[in-house]
Amino acid sequence: MINLPGDPHIARLITLLRAALHAPRGFRRIATALVLGAVCHVIFALAVGAMIAAMFFGMQQSFGRASWPVLANAALIVQFPLAHSPLLSRTGQRVLARIFPAPHGQTLISTTYAIIASAQLFALFALWTPSGIIWWQAEGAAFWALCTAYAASWLLLMKASFDAGVEVQSGALGWLSMLARIRPVYPQMPTRGLFAIIRQPIYVTFALTLWTVPVWTPDQLILALTLSAYCLIAPRAKERRFAARYGAEFDRYRAAVPYAIPRVRRQR
Repeated sequence: MINLPGDPHIARLITLLRAALHAPRGFRRIATALVLGAVCHVIFALAVGAMIAAMFFGMQQSFGRASWPVLANAALIVQFPLAHSPLLSRTGQRVLARIFPAPHGQTLISTTYAIIASAQLFALFALWTPSGIIWWQAEGAAFWALCTAYAASWLLLMKASFDAGVEVQSGALGWLSMLARIRPVYPQMPTRGLFAIIRQPIYVTFALTLWTVPVWTPDQLILALTLSAYCLIAPRAKERRFAARYGAEFDRYRAAVPYAIPRVRRQR
């Protein structure tokens, strides 16, 4: 591992990229890895773009035009949690490993998961059928204040994702490992950066993006309520996995760091 000052995440990512740049021969493997990498990151970018734009306008600029909007939108909301957390379980990991044939299915788990999760999010935000009802739209100083808060929420979400291991969160670990023909090395339990303040910064910062928008509609309120509830409940399953995997190390971390609300320390 390259010993860079500052952040081990960067060192790990550089090591992975260098291994990929010196990939052993194998045209089919290399071509497949590059195609999957392109698909993964394009869908990921489309999903993030759709999320940012759709929520900024209170879910009124999506492309959905369903005849039964309430049912269609409910289905779009439900489909995300139905697959997102279960695919992170041991059974879900086995399912992901079987999507692509051996010997690469296991290697590509992080990429496969990122593709599926990104497609789910893109569908939710791009195919939403707008109600056409706007309750409140910020103007003047309130507009700029909320725009600043919205941008800050997204920057915090990006920071939390980086702290958790950007190569895993983006799906790059799988296809780069396949390209380099190496076994993917997953990061250890995250405890630095935002993870030193709360245990679930990704879920909390994502919830912040739901509530800092400058346009409020019935659509945005329903989305914010349901996904915020998911962001509070879903990490419980993640913590059970961490407790089983890391044992006493996670117990010490859980005892020292709060779940979702930072502790306010009084100065003596």
